[in-house]
Amino acid sequence: MAYYWFKAFHLIGVVVWFAGLFYLVRLFVYHAEAYEQPEPARTILKNQYEIMEKRLYNIITTPGMLVTVAMAIGLISTEPGVLKSGWLHIKLAFVVLLIGYHHFCSRIMKQLAKDECKWSGQQFRALNEAPTVLLVIIVMLAIFKNQLPLDLTTWVIVALVIAMAASIQLYAKKRRKDKEKLLQLSEETAPQA
Repeated sequence: MAYYWFKAFHLIGVVVWFAGLFYLVRLFVYHAEAYEQPEPARTILKNQYEIMEKRLYNIITTPGMLVTVAMAIGLISTEPGVLKSGWLHIKLAFVVLLIGYHHFCSRIMKQLAKDECKWSGQQFRALNEAPTVLLVIIVMLAIFKNQLPLDLTTWVIVALVIAMAASIQLYAKKRRKDKEKLLQLSEETAPQA
């Protein structure tokens, strides 16, 4: 029975952790783009994003990570033989990468608060896709275990990365065109001297 409790709360922790990671980097996008705004909007937005980032990281994201890891340890304690499985070693390697990503986000959050971060909104959009790739790999390893079809999985991951990169580029192109249209419209409607 303990196995099911550990598994249920492990999955809950994963959902909370990933929700936090996805939203945290989205806040970084908005935070970086706030610097493009005129004062006083820039300062107001920057201060608001700092508060939101800290609360999200400390109240949702980090507790989600801790619950995930604690419940994973509980799961392994109920079935210690699973530690001999190759798929679990690979999965744990990706989890370590994810934990590194989590802590990297903390570092970026601190840099943004000190106005020392030079990342653009576009770069943060790309960074925001990293946990998606890790999530897909980790879930596939957990489901398929040693039967994971590596050739098909590799192509799925490559296709996912290409699709994400293309969508980021298309969105950037759309934003540039929208800015150009807005600028052109404001020039056309500005009073002539």
